[in-house]
Amino acid sequence: MTMKNSDQESATLEKQGGSTISIVYYTDPLCCWSWALDKQLAHLEKEWPGNITWRYCMGGLLPGWNQYADHQNSIVRPAQMGPLWMQAGEMLQLDLAHRIWVTDPPASSYPACIAVKCAEIQSAVAGRHYLHFVRKAVMEHGLNISRHEVLHQVAECVAGVSKQFSLARFVQDMENDAALELFRKDLQETKYRNINRFPTLVIQRPEARGVVVTGYRPAEVLLHIINDA
Repeated sequence: MTMKNSDQESATLEKQGGSTISIVYYTDPLCCWSWALDKQLAHLEKEWPGNITWRYCMGGLLPGWNQYADHQNSIVRPAQMGPLWMQAGEMLQLDLAHRIWVTDPPASSYPACIAVKCAEIQSAVAGRHYLHFVRKAVMEHGLNISRHEVLHQVAECVAGVSKQFSLARFVQDMENDAALELFRKDLQETKYRNINRFPTLVIQRPEARGVVVTGYRPAEVLLHIINDA
């Protein structure tokens, strides 16, 4: 998987000055709507006059096809996911690699979720980089992110943009299940908070009630939501 320099986005998690908001981002590497939302969140960071702190919670969208059923979109098998990606791509003007759901469908999103938490063990920045690149691998390059070799390729991309990221440690942590408990905690939190759609944002301003935003929203809409909170 080849990544262009333009994809080596800044992973700065905070900006100086102004008020602070915290955002918990409930998502999954196989969520195409989250891939579109990521670009809007990047715009949000540029437009918000203060600091934004982020926490990513992996929702485990696809445990396995024998445990998955999206009745709202009539999806119970891989080939039915492709049309949903086609529809999302047309709506959002994104070129999504929808044919993966016919040619080499991911069996589960759990391995990619665990890999994100594995990178996160090293740093929040590494986790954020990994989530970006693993999404890009499947959404744009049509790579099966349930495969170990693909997850390793993604880790190589992260190592290429972050000197603080240790590829050797990532491989070791993936082999010894160091991140498994972190992922389990994410699943428990998602269930406890009754998050059943991705993406979902929980936006918290100081001394204010948290605001829950579910689904794709343009950056300007998110700004309005935050300002009105």
